Amino acid sequence: MNANHTTDQELLSEFMNGSNAALELLIKRYERKVYTYILMMVRKPHLAEDLMQETFVKAIRSLKEGRYSENNRFQSWLMRIAHNLAIDHFRQNKQYREISNDDYSADLFNTPRFSDMNVEQTLVYNRVLTEVRMLIEKLPDDQKEVIMLRYYADLSFKEIADLTNVSINTALGRMRYALINLRKTVKENNMSLELGI
Repeated sequence: MNANHTTDQELLSEFMNGSNAALELLIKRYERKVYTYILMMVRKPHLAEDLMQETFVKAIRSLKEGRYSENNRFQSWLMRIAHNLAIDHFRQNKQYREISNDDYSADLFNTPRFSDMNVEQTLVYNRVLTEVRMLIEKLPDDQKEVIMLRYYADLSFKEIADLTNVSINTALGRMRYALINLRKTVKENNMSLELGI
């Protein structure tokens, strides 16, 4: 089985015919994306890990019970499950996200581009990340959601539209207004989001 050339639908069919290897490939294909999206919502790695596992458990149960009917849209369906579980978590626990300078660590964003930063550059980078995240938190919920789905979960606008049950034009419009609002806030507060690296 060539994982790179096998479609989600083919893997789903193989899983429904008893192939655990097909299921493992599906999980491997999407676990990072699901985890990253949930982490950006809940901001706690252990909780994000738990909710990611719960996402896959719920998806597998739904598949086994024959409740998956969205042909060729497995990723959107999976992300919708993750999104709903994160929202349910906040509702049940009545938790509201707080912004903290401790929310991000350098290793969360460990990429070769930033691996050789000196201490000052690392501090500036972390400050910029925190400030951007604070700005995103101030956006209206629909605009915040599209920013997170696009930049943190790396979804296409079609996938975002499917996940949020809106048209692609609405998703694009929300992104446009979110970026306008972010630029306006940065300008009004004379903020500098330069990384200087």
